[in-house]
Amino acid sequence: MFTRADLEAREAAGLAPYATLSRAARGRAFPEPESGTRTAFQKDRDRILHTTAFRRLEYKTQVFVNVSLSGGQGDHYRTRLTHTLEVSQVARSVALTLGLNETLAEAIALAHDLGHPPFGHAGERALNALMEEHGAAPNNTFDHNSQACRIVTVLEDRYPDFRGLNLTRDTLDGLNKHRRAGLGPPSLEAQLVDAADALAYTAHDLDDGLRSGLLTPEDLTELPLWAELLSRVPPASPSLTERDRRTLHRELLGWLIDDLTRATHAAIVESGVRTPEAVRALPERLVTYSPEMRVRLRETGDFLRSRLYRHWRVEMQVEQGTRLLTGLFTALLSRPSMLPPSVRARAEEGGLPRAVCDYVSGMTDRYAAELHAALRPPVPGAGWR
Repeated sequence: MFTRADLEAREAAGLAPYATLSRAARGRAFPEPESGTRTAFQKDRDRILHTTAFRRLEYKTQVFVNVSLSGGQGDHYRTRLTHTLEVSQVARSVALTLGLNETLAEAIALAHDLGHPPFGHAGERALNALMEEHGAAPNNTFDHNSQACRIVTVLEDRYPDFRGLNLTRDTLDGLNKHRRAGLGPPSLEAQLVDAADALAYTAHDLDDGLRSGLLTPEDLTELPLWAELLSRVPPASPSLTERDRRTLHRELLGWLIDDLTRATHAAIVESGVRTPEAVRALPERLVTYSPEMRVRLRETGDFLRSRLYRHWRVEMQVEQGTRLLTGLFTALLSRPSMLPPSVRARAEEGGLPRAVCDYVSGMTDRYAAELHAALRPPVPGAGWR
């Protein structure tokens, strides 16, 4: 049986000198005994996995709305949960190859999207606009990164001695994407999760776009990344069979992961860093792609924005989700007696708009749609059901 001390010693002996060691974790806001058999970062990971917010990711939108708003969608598109698991897999894989702390990378990856509201980035934009209109400073904005931090530090109510999850500062630092002005880059593990996030959604959005029919093989011929991928793995048919599509997705992931790993290793060696503190003292991040791949990924991002994320069918779902959340937020703000008691209690502390925003942003696509439908007036002549 391995004790926590054994696991920490194994980390110290096996990880690279610039990796973040569990035994050097920078503490928690509320001091508490650490586990006898788990490292501090294992404890963080396990706490995140057992949250209500993590379970709700299963029914939150990635690109395609997870609940039928207009004609329905298939069950095989990515959700926030499957995206999160893919990010975790990529981050852990690269961390192992580079000698980084796999468990810290996994904990950050599992928590990185906890703050996403229903209906993806459309929901995020809608709630931010509503908070700017109704919120009182300094709580008058909404973004999913800040909300993830709020969930793990305030909103999850599971322990008698503190609010939130009381995660280590190292894990929290990995979630503070937009609050690092003047602080330098975060740990290599946190940088890796950021890169794994972009890598995963680039690959799976291309895959889901093809699966949905919103992108066709002909559309992708104008994309340099795709043309090079086809030269590496020629498909059996120009029309791309389902097996072709799966093969191409798998090969694209492998290609991106290999480029990320090799370029990051080269950047680390060139920098000469030998400690986690030296990493955080640098002016720039070390986790990167090759210059050629950075160009390819910028081109692919532009392509996905213009051809998939702004596709008219996706825009229809964006509009529906925006109207739904706006109506729901407005109704709950105007009649707070409809809010659960726990939400009304939070309103006394942080104000009603913030409490409503927290409540709505925590909903799944399905629950938000059902609650909005319940608030609509009955159809004349249909009677009560």
